[in-house]
Amino acid sequence: MATSSDGGPDRAGGRPRGGGPLAAIRAALPGAAGDRLTLVSGTGQNVLGLAVFVVASFATNVLVARALGKASLGIVTLATQLAFVAGAGTRFGMDMAAVRRVAIDVGKGEPGRARAVLRRSVAIAAVVSLVVALAVAAAAGPLAGVLAHARPGEAGAYRSAILGAALALPFVALTQVYLGGTRGLKIMRHTLGVQWVGQPIAWIALTLALWAASRTIGATVLAYAASWALATVAAALAWGRTTHGFPHLPADPGETRALLRYGAPRAPAALLSQLLFWTDYFVVARYVPGSTLGVYAASVRVAQALVLFLTAVSYMFSPFVADLHERGERERLDGLYKALTRWTMAGTLPVLLLLLIVPGPVLSIFGGGFSAGTTQLRILLIGQTVNVAVGAVGFILIMVGRTGWDLAVYAGSFALDAALALLLAPRIGTTGAAIAQTATLAVSNAARLLLVRRFVGIQPFDRWYARLAVPAAAGGLAMAAVHLALRHAAWPADLLGSAVAGGVAYLAVLPAFGLTPAERSAARRLVSRRAS
Repeated sequence: MATSSDGGPDRAGGRPRGGGPLAAIRAALPGAAGDRLTLVSGTGQNVLGLAVFVVASFATNVLVARALGKASLGIVTLATQLAFVAGAGTRFGMDMAAVRRVAIDVGKGEPGRARAVLRRSVAIAAVVSLVVALAVAAAAGPLAGVLAHARPGEAGAYRSAILGAALALPFVALTQVYLGGTRGLKIMRHTLGVQWVGQPIAWIALTLALWAASRTIGATVLAYAASWALATVAAALAWGRTTHGFPHLPADPGETRALLRYGAPRAPAALLSQLLFWTDYFVVARYVPGSTLGVYAASVRVAQALVLFLTAVSYMFSPFVADLHERGERERLDGLYKALTRWTMAGTLPVLLLLLIVPGPVLSIFGGGFSAGTTQLRILLIGQTVNVAVGAVGFILIMVGRTGWDLAVYAGSFALDAALALLLAPRIGTTGAAIAQTATLAVSNAARLLLVRRFVGIQPFDRWYARLAVPAAAGGLAMAAVHLALRHAAWPADLLGSAVAGGVAYLAVLPAFGLTPAERSAARRLVSRRAS
């Protein structure tokens, strides 16, 4: 599929627009090289957005922890993740359906049909999410009583938080569907601008505004819901602006039935995919004090930061998977998968090293006492490292239409996570919860890797991937040395000094060992072109 200079499709429906250095380079490159440049340029533009998301997310959690306390952070995290997890299921797989169908239609030269596809996808997600939101609101009282069974005084806070989560739920779902449509056009900037940048910043601003009237848990979660409402409006406007020049084509006969067939297994799978990160948290919430739960919430948030880059890259990769698989270009898809997974791991390794070697100072950002989550954080990082190591394996399974197998893996993984958490959390608390999540992520990703190998015939590993161990060792040794030297200093100095030393050592070695000769040559050409 031809792309414009900003990484998006031409509005006329598939032919490249003139102008722009990247457009000129793509025009001169063979298909696979052009795909890689599109992925690199789009992902590079997203780095700033991801940085804003990480900072804004951390800032929100730190703000809540310092203003309302550890226990309140635990309740806010519980409620906001309830909305996000439920939203994953109630959009009924329409976000991924939108990505897949829009990419295929544009790849066939019929972009106008994408508008009809998205209208139906939005309608399905709206109906399902509203029904579930009303059910969650009706169950807020009993659910709050269950969660606060050992702390009756907190039942009111839980109830207000759950009501706020119910309000947020439809907006979370609809935002994702609209953004799925723009990602199907191979445009990532709207997802970054609306989801990664706009929503977390809006949450902070709205929280501070509502706190002026009521500094409570309920006001905090209400601000979260309002931030997603604004995100829905922004995502809808972005889709409309991007596609207003497309020709108007009717949907294929039976389009709604096809979407429902795709979404039927995808809806529970999406719900379980989010629960996979939070089932152990929900379980352990029944067995530990609120302050301990708040510390664990911080550890989970920090560990999940490791996969943010993978998520954004996977979003960018998804339409390529649908398009290339539909056209039978397996070798080209395999090459992209290998390269993209290696790049993702290369970009993630410095963060992983910092979190493993200097976890205490990282957690101290949340306030005094949060460094108690060091052990749990290190355990959680093992599972998230497996997630990053296999790349976009889950997205590949979904984009090639194997939603039934995707559901089977998630169902088994959820059962394993719940069983391990119920077994371990009552005995060893949050450490047991962390072990449950890590074991589950390892098993889940191994299963997906085998399925993608079987059904698609591709896998992410090659000798260039293994060479990343060299820059990782260099960065880790430098980081550990500085951390030991600064271990008695104030935690900000330890954190900053270790990060800088490890990052410099890692980047110094990476080009020689982490890039192929062709990639090094392309990087030099790009630097020379930008310098001129």
